[in-house]
Amino acid sequence: MLALLATAELLAMTLWFSASAVGPELADAWNLSGAQTAWLTNAVQLGFVAGALLSAGLTLSDTVPPRYLFAASALVGAGATAVIAGLVDSFLPAVALRFLTGAALAGVYPPGMKLIAGWFDTGRGFAIGTLVGALSVGSAMPHLLRAVGGIGDPTAVLYGAATLGALGGLLALAARPGPHQAPAAPFDPGAVRRIVRDRPTMLANGGYFGHMWELYAVWTWIPLYLTAGFSGSVDTEVIALLSFATIAVGGLGAAAAGRVADRIGRTTLTSASMTVSGACCLLAVPLFGAPLWMVTPFLLVWGVAIVADSAQFSAAVSELAAPSYVGSALTLQTAVGFLLTTVSIQLTPIVADAVGWQYAFVPLAAGPLVGTLSMLRLRARPEAADLAGGRG
Repeated sequence: MLALLATAELLAMTLWFSASAVGPELADAWNLSGAQTAWLTNAVQLGFVAGALLSAGLTLSDTVPPRYLFAASALVGAGATAVIAGLVDSFLPAVALRFLTGAALAGVYPPGMKLIAGWFDTGRGFAIGTLVGALSVGSAMPHLLRAVGGIGDPTAVLYGAATLGALGGLLALAARPGPHQAPAAPFDPGAVRRIVRDRPTMLANGGYFGHMWELYAVWTWIPLYLTAGFSGSVDTEVIALLSFATIAVGGLGAAAAGRVADRIGRTTLTSASMTVSGACCLLAVPLFGAPLWMVTPFLLVWGVAIVADSAQFSAAVSELAAPSYVGSALTLQTAVGFLLTTVSIQLTPIVADAVGWQYAFVPLAAGPLVGTLSMLRLRARPEAADLAGGRG
């Protein structure tokens, strides 16, 4: 079941960066500014936030069978992406459809985590880490599609992502609820209020919010950082492959980190991971424009560290929140986290315009710093005994 759900998640999440990966081609074809190009990603983030908040408010992840919600949502996102490929030739319709794609994906990621949590009591960190690892590889897939034949052909990348996303939705229909999944709960308008007032859950969320401030801004803008740094000395195909590798390698990191977190504790693993990724935001300054043999290992380390902790915040919330409303707690967590990403994604090119791409990622280091402090405070609380089988 873990393999099935991870594969479905990987395929469905190919939709996320489908338009962003071909942003240079769409910018040329539609005469877009840098700010408009950024909205090809930010529209997805905002759509996800809107969809997640609606889902959390209506407790959809806890009242609708997760596999049906996952499948229907993935198919809607795939359809929106295919429409961009086949019918759209301007900015505003593309942004509207990207917003719809993001809203649809809010019905994919949190329900997927709930399904996984229902199958794993012990080893939950590894299981959710594997799911987040699949999300990382899926998010990177459009860059791979572009590198192997999509440069100059955005339609092929978009249709390819739409096809993979639809397959992911259909595959999710084969998932079954696990023995640890809470039964469907009735609609409860007070559930969100109780989640927000729960201090341990919100400390785990604080770690997640700091992590998200960095993650999607780096994933979105690493191609332009590399393009500016190499200044034409490296082929576009190589930059696309490096961008794919930076994001996709996080898949291995998330799964491996999940195994480690189950053994040493979630607060310890997340704090260490954010310390490394925050340091990488600063190291991006001296390594800007460095030779390929230096930049490549740096990006791989950053790619692992930046997402290694992601699943552990979700695992922590699944262990701290009331069992009957775990789906809504996870949905609320992701909604606020992705809302923050819209700010950091938009901020990064502004910083780049002001001081250059060499320094563009420096403000992102604030997120891992705040997130680490939040997780260390959680570790000091008695409720930390509920995490990772008592390991904190």
